[in-house]
Amino acid sequence: MTDRSTHRKHGIGTKNSQNDDSLILAIESSCDETAVAVVRGGRRILSSEIASQIEMHRIYGGVVPEIASRKHAEVIDGLSALAIRNAGISLADIDAVAVTFAPGLIGALLVGLNYAKGVAMALDVPLIPVHHIRGHVAANYLAYPDLEPPFMCLVASGGHTLLLGVDGYTDYRVIGSTRDDAAGETFDKAARVLGIGYPGGKVLDSLSAGANPDAYFLPRAKVEGSPFDMSFSGLKTAIINLVHNAEQKGAELDLPGLAASICKAISDQIVPRAVNACREYGYKKLCAAGGVVANSVLRADLAREASAAGLDLYVPPVSLCGDNAAMIGSQAFYEWAAGSIADMEINAYATLSADYLFGKLISN
Repeated sequence: MTDRSTHRKHGIGTKNSQNDDSLILAIESSCDETAVAVVRGGRRILSSEIASQIEMHRIYGGVVPEIASRKHAEVIDGLSALAIRNAGISLADIDAVAVTFAPGLIGALLVGLNYAKGVAMALDVPLIPVHHIRGHVAANYLAYPDLEPPFMCLVASGGHTLLLGVDGYTDYRVIGSTRDDAAGETFDKAARVLGIGYPGGKVLDSLSAGANPDAYFLPRAKVEGSPFDMSFSGLKTAIINLVHNAEQKGAELDLPGLAASICKAISDQIVPRAVNACREYGYKKLCAAGGVVANSVLRADLAREASAAGLDLYVPPVSLCGDNAAMIGSQAFYEWAAGSIADMEINAYATLSADYLFGKLISN
């Protein structure tokens, strides 16, 4: 007979097996937002709490990793207690603990991962490691309870812009990705050089409302021989040069027009590739996920082009586009079903492709 200490060592958990009503406590701390949620059966949010750090990082125009990590450590325990209380359950009711373990800021990830290990060990329940990008994809399962793979998913979040073929809940393949900067990074850099605030995507989206998207010519890049890969470094450089040239000449910029032009240039790189990838690989459903997908121009272009191509489009509400723990709890349900249970020695990873294989990862 295997004793409880052995179960804990291997992360198996002895308390409960998985079922459609399983309660998962989920933790997300990959960047600058601490988030804890309770999700039932992978599809129903019982609570979702987020402690944002935007005001702390605003003065720097971007996230400072050390500050982010320290703030996570300060708030994570209280936020977990709040999530449990607002879910109307007790900690003893939890069947598994899920946590983002990759990719992200390594210090920030380690705060969440180590806290999750402690909770899972104390409760003697499985520890489920979840890839941050897979979590963003799973936000669609929360928004659309009937959605099932296969589908194509456009993920645009922070430092990530990629097209994923989702052939099963844990069966991913990367169809296309950015070769350099990501869309979210471009938004933030543009807002910083314009001095209009942080986070850049939200500010530029608001500023662009009703403005002319053709006010300024901005480049759209193509990657030779890789039709579904993207590049945003040239766009970012073009924006910086445009702003600096205007400053040197003392010329006044049409800020709403420039914001609209930036939003359109980014959407023009992303949306056609997503639609064409569906055609090329035979997907009938197109999903979108990630913080950049909150952009109103991108959402409108996706709706129009997906409809013209005869695709079923799934886009989560804005509340589920940014980083949150509910999406981690949703994906964890399917990772658990696939046997992706971690032991207490699992580490965090600053970088890891979304199509990783759990068995290969833990064998290294």
